[in-house]
Amino acid sequence: MPPRSIDAASDAGETVIVTGTRETGKKARDSVAPIDIISAKQLSQTGQPNVLQALAQVLPSLTIPTGGFDTGALTRSFSLRGLSPNETLVLVDGKRRHTTANLYADGGPQQGSTPVDVSLIPMSAIDHVEILRDGASAQYGSDAVAGVVNIILKKQDHGFSAQSITGINAAEDGFQQGVDLDGGAKLGDRGYVHVSGEFFHQDHTYRSAPDARTGTKVNKVLGQPEETRESVAVKAGYHITEDIELYGLATYAHRHAESFQNYRLASSLANYPAYAAIYPDGYSPLETLDENDWEVTAGVRGIFRGWNWDLSSVYGRDYDQIGLKQSANLALSTATGQTPTRFPNVQGFSNSQWSNTFDLSRAFHVSGWPHSINVAGGATYRYESYSVGTGEPDSTYGSGSDALAGINAGNASNSSRDVVGGYIDVATHLMKNWQLDLAGRFEHYTDVGDTETGKVSTRYDAFKWLAFRATISNGFHAPTLAQEHYSSLTLSPTAARGLIAANSPGALANGASQLKPERSTNATGGVIIEPVKNLHITADVYQINLRDQILPGGNITGDQARSALGLNGFTLPAGSESWSASSLSANWFANVASTRTQGVDITATYPTQLGSIGIINWDVAINLNRTRLSHQTMNSQTGLPLLSAQSVAYITTAYPRSKMIWGGRFTSGKWTVGVHEIRYGQTTSELTYYGGTGNTSSLSSTIFREFRNTPKFVTNLDITYRVNRNWSFTLGANNIFDARPSRVPDGNRYLGAPEYYMSTSQLDMNGGFYYLRANLTL
Repeated sequence: MPPRSIDAASDAGETVIVTGTRETGKKARDSVAPIDIISAKQLSQTGQPNVLQALAQVLPSLTIPTGGFDTGALTRSFSLRGLSPNETLVLVDGKRRHTTANLYADGGPQQGSTPVDVSLIPMSAIDHVEILRDGASAQYGSDAVAGVVNIILKKQDHGFSAQSITGINAAEDGFQQGVDLDGGAKLGDRGYVHVSGEFFHQDHTYRSAPDARTGTKVNKVLGQPEETRESVAVKAGYHITEDIELYGLATYAHRHAESFQNYRLASSLANYPAYAAIYPDGYSPLETLDENDWEVTAGVRGIFRGWNWDLSSVYGRDYDQIGLKQSANLALSTATGQTPTRFPNVQGFSNSQWSNTFDLSRAFHVSGWPHSINVAGGATYRYESYSVGTGEPDSTYGSGSDALAGINAGNASNSSRDVVGGYIDVATHLMKNWQLDLAGRFEHYTDVGDTETGKVSTRYDAFKWLAFRATISNGFHAPTLAQEHYSSLTLSPTAARGLIAANSPGALANGASQLKPERSTNATGGVIIEPVKNLHITADVYQINLRDQILPGGNITGDQARSALGLNGFTLPAGSESWSASSLSANWFANVASTRTQGVDITATYPTQLGSIGIINWDVAINLNRTRLSHQTMNSQTGLPLLSAQSVAYITTAYPRSKMIWGGRFTSGKWTVGVHEIRYGQTTSELTYYGGTGNTSSLSSTIFREFRNTPKFVTNLDITYRVNRNWSFTLGANNIFDARPSRVPDGNRYLGAPEYYMSTSQLDMNGGFYYLRANLTL
């Protein structure tokens, strides 16, 4: 069910918000910026197994990738308003959340991102989510270019609830089982503790077309990873006095996931009898992820002489150990006779963040000024670190473990930086119906220098049923430590692709330069209207100019790529000398381009009372979005653009031009029926041409096929029966008619298998999902 914009929905309008404002007690309906509130009930009604996929079902401005390749398939990401996942700031209870250590290295709109993986937060712990659809760097920090997602966790001191979701895809694969539990208790008569937990498991899905080399579906590269996830959250608070509260939060999650890589033919082992004996029919390597993610928050807040103050410290860390199953190291077998088939530690990435903040706010009444003036300010200190670990010796010997080479010592690294900053925010009314909010922030990064950002927001309520709002702001996004230091080599049966650090010898030898921060200018304008009673409509237009956008650029191929990889200590497999030049490539992160993103968000809600029969709550939500390239950066050595036409498409047309959600929810007695339609707009991509026997050879790195993934419609249905006040059961279907993305032409599929193009953020490739949900509330 789409969100009811907080200024529009009568029930949500009375909610006190903490996002987009520094005022205490600010109600949703009075917000100066477009904000959506998604309740825990709405998240549950989607039938999705985690908060990320649930939000994608209700928010048209939020999209998630069609799928993922390699290690990127093992971590989930999302985008707001058609910008990189790195451009959205995620908060938990108003505090900055740490990001994943697993960088998405493959081509696509999310390439280079290390987002917050919100799926690692138990959905049972969430009270509601506040989404600020506006640039907010001046309010919250540098990476709030596209907006802010603030996840508010439950703090009830009583009760218990449990939920079980069991489901399977229309193709009779991808079985899922999720169990969520949460409950609260009092801490004496002054405090509370709320504990939440989640267990989730999903099986593989298989969406590959027949392999062009064999004519069979032996290649399982296209599909959903297998995943098992356990997570827990503990939130507590205790009032030392009436005016001082101690509070804390701890979350922990563990994930094990496995993703298939391209099938290796038995003939590829003809010269390696040791492995040929193990894999007489060939093999499909599996990349594995063992992830441990945790965060601890401790703070104290209170009121002193009219000032609201909050002192907090948050430490979070994500560690990813990436391995391989059903793999090989052919060079090692030849040299030593050893035949490992499993490599538990091929790559290791660790990301940690320690954030400390002190916030103050107070409403003043000044003589001669009829309205209160809210003044807020604060200071922050943040320490960030990122580590790239060396792979085990068996994974780095020679050309390395097959499918994913181990990180060699020359590409391992430990990096860190300090960030200090301060902000001030002033909000008041110029007239009774005219609000004004001013914010400014200064930040210093030890690796990229200083930045100043500002924001001006205003809202004018012309009548009770009509209001206008507008914002202009600038933003600043520093390159992530992963973008500065990540390095890896991905191996396919007849191709290799390296992503090397911008400051590495191989990149510097080919014209790379130090990464600069991205800078943005945001402008929004909107209207809130209630033309008839209970019909709530909002419409907001926006423009985001993003300069010096960071993406992999400077793509080099053939012998030039071979040389660059060699300078960085990577060894290519035997036989790679016969590959086509475009089958061997390398690139690095650079400030590649400037873009302009324009769009509009529209929401509408209306209830229809059917007398004693029941009520229908109608809702519509629409996002129209377009990104254009306004400038390309040139390679300092060659004078050629750093981006290929394929890469340009990733940032301009890989996100849907529109996403629309409409429908209603009918409630009568013990029954509730929800029906919603989602329309995904077109995406356009530039596809690589392949040739040779079995589509084994890339034919060009400069000439591509334009491919249009046409608009798609998805129908979601759920039927709930409440047995009594404690129990309810739901039978549901997401994508009930099993819609799929458009099929890729045969000549643009490497090895013939990937019939859907994964490097977009449109319709999911898995098709229909049917589920049964049971809920218990005590």
